[in-house]
Amino acid sequence: MADPAPPVLTVGGLAKSYGGRPAVDGVSFSVARDEIVGLLGPNGAGKTTIISMVLGLLEPDAGRVTIDGIDLARRRPAALSRANFAAVYAPLPGNLTVRQNLRFFAGVYGLSRAAVRVDTLLEQFELEALADRRCGLLSSGEQARVGLAKAMLNTPALLLLDEPTASLDPAAAQALRARIVGLTRGQGRGALWTSHNMAEVEAVCDRVLLLWKGRILLQGEPRALVRAQGETSLEALFLRLAGDQATETA
Repeated sequence: MADPAPPVLTVGGLAKSYGGRPAVDGVSFSVARDEIVGLLGPNGAGKTTIISMVLGLLEPDAGRVTIDGIDLARRRPAALSRANFAAVYAPLPGNLTVRQNLRFFAGVYGLSRAAVRVDTLLEQFELEALADRRCGLLSSGEQARVGLAKAMLNTPALLLLDEPTASLDPAAAQALRARIVGLTRGQGRGALWTSHNMAEVEAVCDRVLLLWKGRILLQGEPRALVRAQGETSLEALFLRLAGDQATETA
């Protein structure tokens, strides 16, 4: 029997401090293939710091990150080639067209047959009619779609999604969520998804990690967590935990 494939992401004992204050404090978790994991917490809980360390943008004070079985610290280029990132607050250069942006990033990722890959993504993400339009002139939903297409250029094993539907109208957000689910489940790919939208996370994520001040308070399947904690929704659970933690640290 063949050995099971490694998780697309393994984080062990990850820690980062600023000015002696911990932003991430010994966090450990994994993301399996075909799994979407939600990383939840209030502002300052450590979500974006964790994403930045996984992307290699920040060096951790301690801990280890492994992407698709490759140690990030030891084999950084190889590890990062197996991941990509999308967020609505990080739009692509607005003065470049959709096609120009995709061609540029294909070059950054060192893709062979870049033009073919770009054409494939333009078709897959229904961007052909927008291919020669500048990204700065697109709607927020269209820009989010282009950003997700960019994130798929290198066929990543791991998608890092930081507030991917923030600022989108409900229809655009729903369409983008459906695309992300379709790109992940059944594709041998995993996604780490940060969001403040609890209803979205409860509907989409297979598992959630609830963060508070850089530590994981609870983790598990969203609906199972809600039932086990005697709440009516993930949002109600989150608000209760946040209130409890704030009271304890006051």
